[in-house]
Amino acid sequence: MASVLPAVSTRVLRHSTWDALFVALSAVHGALLLLVPSMLLVGIGLWWNANTIAHNFIHRPFFRSPALNRTYSRYLTLVLGFPQTIWRERHLAHHADRAVRVELGRDAIVELLLLAGLWAAILWVSPLGFVTVYLPGLLLGLGLCQLHGYYEHARGTTSHYGRLYNLLFFNDGYHVEHHARPVADWRELPRASRPSSMPSRWPPVLRWMEGLGLIWLERIVLRSSLLQRWVVGVHERAFRKLLAHGPAVHRVTVIGGGLFPRSAIVLRRIAPDAAIEVLDRERRHLDRARPFVDAATSLVHRAYAPDEPTDADLLVLPLGYDGDRRRIYDQPPAPAVLVHDWAWSRRGDGVVISWLLLKRLNLVRGCAPRASSSS
Repeated sequence: MASVLPAVSTRVLRHSTWDALFVALSAVHGALLLLVPSMLLVGIGLWWNANTIAHNFIHRPFFRSPALNRTYSRYLTLVLGFPQTIWRERHLAHHADRAVRVELGRDAIVELLLLAGLWAAILWVSPLGFVTVYLPGLLLGLGLCQLHGYYEHARGTTSHYGRLYNLLFFNDGYHVEHHARPVADWRELPRASRPSSMPSRWPPVLRWMEGLGLIWLERIVLRSSLLQRWVVGVHERAFRKLLAHGPAVHRVTVIGGGLFPRSAIVLRRIAPDAAIEVLDRERRHLDRARPFVDAATSLVHRAYAPDEPTDADLLVLPLGYDGDRRRIYDQPPAPAVLVHDWAWSRRGDGVVISWLLLKRLNLVRGCAPRASSSS
C-alpha cells in the first residue's frame, strides 16, 4: 500500500521533515541527562525514547547518509544505555517472527565500546551516582520496556487508541496497524486503524490492570459496608441524572454485574418494577452478588455476545468490559446503553460518577429492541 502522506524530505533527511522533530527531542533528552540527571529521568526517558524516537528510527532511518545514520545510532546508544544495532536486529526479528541472530559486526562492537566508555566515565566522575542514580534508572527503563513489549502482545497484537497516549508517544498505540505496515510513517497509522481488531483501553505499560486491578478494587468494596454505601450513592446520582428524561425502563440487562452488583442495586431503586437481568461469565461472581439483590433480579451465568438478539430497552456495560467498546458506542445494541468508562472518555450524554474513582457513565442511544431468541 502506497503512502498516503506527501514525502517531504530534505538533502539530509531521507523520509520527512517531521523526523527533525525526533532528532531535536533526542537532543533535548541527552541534554537533560547531562544537566539534571535523576533515576526517574534515566528510566522514564529510556522507556519513552525507546518506544518513540528509537523505534521509529529502527523502521525508518532518518538520514539519507549511512554515515549519519550510524552516528545517530551511536548517539542513541549512549542516551539509552544499550546498543541500538543489537536492539534493531532483535526488533526486526520480532516483526519477522524469527529467532534472533545477533552478529557482533563492526557497528555493534563500536556501540558496545562507546557504552563501556560512558559507564567508565560515570564511575570515574561519580561512583555513587552510577550506583544510586544511573544503574537503578537503567534497570527501571529496561523493566518498563519489557513490560511494554509484553503487554503489546500478551493476548495477541493489541492496539490502544487513547488520544493522550498517542499524542505523547507518536501513535505508538496503533500497534496492530504498525505490525501490518511496519515501515509506515507514524502519522499514517490512525488512517489505517482496524475496527475489527480488539483494542485495549489501557496503554501497554498499564495493561496489567485491565482485569486484575478492577477485580481487586471490587473485592475491597465487598469488605466494607461504608464503601458499598458510598459507591452505590455516587452511581445512583449518575444513573438518575442520565435516565431522568429518558424513556421508561422496563427490561434491563447488566453485563458483568457480579461481585458487588452496584448497577443492579441502583436500577432496582430507580425502576422498581423493571425486569433486571445480570450476566456474568464467572459463576463465583454471581454467587457473591446474590445477597445484594432481590429475588426478582435474574442472575445468569453466561458471557455477553454483542451480536445476540436482545429485548432489553436498557443495556449496562461495566468498566471492565473486554469486548470492542468502540463498536458499542458506534452501533449501540439496545435503545439505550449505559457505558461505564474512564472519566476522560466522554461519549454521547455523559456524567462523571466520581473523580476519585476516575469513572464516567455515558449514555448512548441505539436501535429498537430485537426479539430475544429465548422469548
